[in-house]
Amino acid sequence: MADEPEPSDSLKAFGEVVKVLRKRAGLTQEEFAPLVQYSVTMVASIEQGRRFPPPAFVERSEVALDGMGVVRAAAKHLSRRRGLASWFRQWAQLEQDAITLQTYECRLIPGLLQTEAYARALFAEQLPPLGDEQIETQLAARLERQELLRQRPNTAYSFILEEHLLLRRTGGVDVTVGMVEHLLELVSLRNIEIQIMPVMREHHAGLGGPMRLLETPENRWFGYCEGQESGQFISDPKVVSMLQMRYARMRSQALSLEDSLSLLRRMRGAI
Repeated sequence: MADEPEPSDSLKAFGEVVKVLRKRAGLTQEEFAPLVQYSVTMVASIEQGRRFPPPAFVERSEVALDGMGVVRAAAKHLSRRRGLASWFRQWAQLEQDAITLQTYECRLIPGLLQTEAYARALFAEQLPPLGDEQIETQLAARLERQELLRQRPNTAYSFILEEHLLLRRTGGVDVTVGMVEHLLELVSLRNIEIQIMPVMREHHAGLGGPMRLLETPENRWFGYCEGQESGQFISDPKVVSMLQMRYARMRSQALSLEDSLSLLRRMRGAI
């Protein structure tokens, strides 16, 4: 994906603002984290300028630290996220607080599930070619997003993957084996469900292409569809409802959770 990189200075500056106000309030990171309802790891990452602060973090920090508008003002300069495509940032921001996330993908393994080796293989195939620094920046952003899977154990993640994504062997045999093993590891987590859509399937509700759906803490649903160099953020309830209908049908058409797990195990042994 293309990107409009930003220097990390703005993230570092925001982190410093939070850190100074936190210390002024006499709070440790361990004491501050419950007040903003985020993990200590998340607080540390934001203060170090390594993590983009979600809107909820900004607002809760403002209140908890009696910021007098300083935290909100500092956050206004964080409209861009380094390493993420410009059209994807709004979705990525909502992702951080979502209570439900559903993803159907037919082109490649979704970013949240990719191994580092698989992601590197994808970046290496980009045209026009990416420079080493661009690859490292985008890889870091992708791996950071993946922390959500373990940092938010109460978020329900559902993925429907086409079987051919693994049969293609993107990156080679070793990369594919690692990818399958990683998927098997992820499905052991209680909040992650992965279903495989078999190659042979006469009826398929997802022929319109990849889709993502998420539910916010306020129980609002949004959708997202992505093309080669663009993304469509969907808030129209009628369109979101249509995507939900299609996703629900695909869940019934894909292999069950148990059969998907069995298929992944067989694929690991056959590669």
